[in-house]
Amino acid sequence: WRDATGMTIYEGYGQTETVLCIGTFPGMTPKFGSMGKPSPGWHIELHDDDGKPVPVHEEGRIAVNMDKRPVGMFREYLNNPEENKKSFVNGFYYTGDKAYKDEDGYFWFIGRDDDVIKSSGYRIGPFEVESALIEHPSVQEAAVVGSPNDIRGLVVKAFIILKPGFTPSDVLVKDIQNHVKRVTAPYKYPRMIEFVDSLPKTISGKIRRKELREQELKKASNDTSAPKKA
Repeated sequence: WRDATGMTIYEGYGQTETVLCIGTFPGMTPKFGSMGKPSPGWHIELHDDDGKPVPVHEEGRIAVNMDKRPVGMFREYLNNPEENKKSFVNGFYYTGDKAYKDEDGYFWFIGRDDDVIKSSGYRIGPFEVESALIEHPSVQEAAVVGSPNDIRGLVVKAFIILKPGFTPSDVLVKDIQNHVKRVTAPYKYPRMIEFVDSLPKTISGKIRRKELREQELKKASNDTSAPKKA
């Protein structure tokens, strides 16, 4: 992109609730794939499930310190006490997203809490796997979810739209899997791949992983065959 346009992409992170709360700002050295650092006036931490800060390079829940409500931060969910109780805990607002922080203080997105795949004791963020998949020359779009498995709990499954000129095959599946093993941790590779013509999306263009997860759960509940191999 930079070679073609002469412009640098500055990535960031935010929600409707928060506006841009993490970003790559002027004067910072961009790290491709990183969200950047907390916006000025925002104190953001990463917590474990018990609300304790996690060390560098360990995934945690994105938590906004609410001691002094940052500019642009929403006040509460209107008429939704259950959501407020879940999101506001001990002086922090939990965004519902997972990330990790590197030694330079840059935040790296992992995925939504509900999207993280727990497989054989590992926690796998679909975003990282999807990012690896679309680097393969045959992949146009990809969506990753957990598919129920009797042995591993869940296995990583990828739904892939191929670029024109590529045809689904067992050889291509193996090549894509090996590619993911090379560019990310080997245990994160998709053990299952399904080639599709389209992916379910919201009006704004976001992939509806929930719909794909429900589809896999329905398949599993209807499967009366022997336990799946993994």
